[in-house]
Amino acid sequence: MLKEKLGVQAKLIRGSGGIYEVSVNGEVVVAKGSSGFPTEDAVVSAVKTKLGMP
Repeated sequence: MLKEKLGVQAKLIRGSGGIYEVSVNGEVVVAKGSSGFPTEDAVVSAVKTKLGMP
């Protein structure tokens, strides 16, 4: 999804205990919260913002 929408390569790092975090350069930009997983749009938007993309 990130490669198609933003042209960036994502890397899956397996965790445990239901952890779901998206990081950019080691900084978490979006994570699974009490309301569940973030939407695709939320992930794309958070990564885009962190990378300074319009």
